[in-house]
Amino acid sequence: MIDTPLNLREVGRLRVLEALHHVGRSSRAELTRLTGLSRATVSSIVADLLAAGLIREAPDTSASRGRPTGRPAQPLTVNASAAYAVAADIGHQHVRVAVCDLNGDPIWDTVVANDTDRAPHETLDLTADLIHQAIREKNIAVGDVLGLGVDIAAPVRATDGGLEAHGIKSGWMGLRPGRELEERTGLTARLANDADAGALAERLYGAGRGTSDMVYIRLSTGIGAGIVSGGRPLTGAGGLAGEVGHLLSDPRGDMCRCGNRGCLETVAGPAAIAKLLEESRGRRVTVPDLLRLIEEGDRGAIRALEDAADHIGIALADLVTLLNPELIVVGGDLAAAGPRLLAPLERAIRRYALAPAADNVTVVPGELGDQAEVRGAAGMVLAHAPRILADRIASAERGGDQHPATSTQSLQ
Repeated sequence: MIDTPLNLREVGRLRVLEALHHVGRSSRAELTRLTGLSRATVSSIVADLLAAGLIREAPDTSASRGRPTGRPAQPLTVNASAAYAVAADIGHQHVRVAVCDLNGDPIWDTVVANDTDRAPHETLDLTADLIHQAIREKNIAVGDVLGLGVDIAAPVRATDGGLEAHGIKSGWMGLRPGRELEERTGLTARLANDADAGALAERLYGAGRGTSDMVYIRLSTGIGAGIVSGGRPLTGAGGLAGEVGHLLSDPRGDMCRCGNRGCLETVAGPAAIAKLLEESRGRRVTVPDLLRLIEEGDRGAIRALEDAADHIGIALADLVTLLNPELIVVGGDLAAAGPRLLAPLERAIRRYALAPAADNVTVVPGELGDQAEVRGAAGMVLAHAPRILADRIASAERGGDQHPATSTQSLQ
C-alpha cells in the first residue's frame, strides 16, 4: 500500500486515535490537551470515530458522585473489538498462533508441538493453517485484521527479513518467514526475534510497563535477551544483539550448536540442566521433570538450577554493566522456578556487575508466561493500529477499495 498524504482532518483523527491508544481511556477535555487540537475539532472527530465504531464511550467509574446537576463527561476508549492483530510464535519445538484485540488481549490462542527446526516449509504451512483457522473460528472479516506479527527463535535481519540461522535454526537458511507467510495468508507480516517480541510484550502489557531501559531474558530451549534502551529495541546491525546464550561460559565446555565451545546455553539452558540430572540418575529427565523436581524441593535439581543461575547471572552482570538497565524481566521455561532461580541470579549480578549499575537494577519474573512472545508479535502490529485505522476511514471517504490490512507489501 502506498500512503496518501493526510489532510488536516485526517491528521486530527490520527492524533486522537494515537492518544487513546497510548493512554487507554480519556475524556474529551483531556484529548484536547493531549492532541493540541481545539475543543470543537476534538468533539467533531470523536463523533466521527464513534460513528465508525473505532472508539466507544466507557462507563464513568470516576468519583462523579455528588455532582449536583449535569451529565458527567463520558470517558472514551478504543473499541477493542473494532479490529484485530494475528500473531504467530515459531519456536524450536512449537508453533503458537493467537488473535489479539486492539488492547492486546488474546481472544484466540493455541499451541501445537512441532519440530520446527528440521521442517521449515511444513512449519510455515502449519502456521498458515492455524491463522486461517483462528480467523474462521472467531468469525473475523479479513478486512478487520490489521496485520500479522511473527516471532521466531532465530536472529532476524532488519534489512531483508532473512534469518541469521546458521547453527541455530539451520534448516531455515535462505528463507524469509515473513514473506512466506504473507504469500500463504494474504496478510502483511512483521517479523522479529522471539526474545525481542517477549521484551516488547512485557513492556507493553507485563512486568516492564512504563520502563525505558530493560532486558528481557528468555530461558527456554535457547537463551536469548530482548533489549530495550531509551525506549527503543536494540537489535544490532544483523539482528544479533541479545544472543547471550552464545556468550562464552566455559572455554573447555561442550560444543554448542553455533559451532563454538562452552556457550552459556551448553551449561545453563534448561536442556543442559536436565542432562546433568540424567547423568547422575541414569534415567531420562525432561524439562517438565526438572521443574517438577525443583518444585518438590529435590536437592540435586535445586543445586543444578543454582549452578546454572550463577552462569546466567554472570552474563547478565555483563549486560548490566554495559547497558545500565533499570529492570531485568525473566521469562521462558525456567522462569517457572520462581525465587529458586531469581535469588541466585540477583546474587551473581550484585557480585559481578559494576556496583552502581547493580544497585539500580531490579530483577523480576515476567507476568505473561508462555504468552509473552506471541503477544509481543501482536504488539508489533498494534503499534501501528492508529495509523491503519485512520487510513481505513480516509480510504472509505475517498472511495478506495484497498484495505490496509490486505496489502501484501512487506513491512519487515
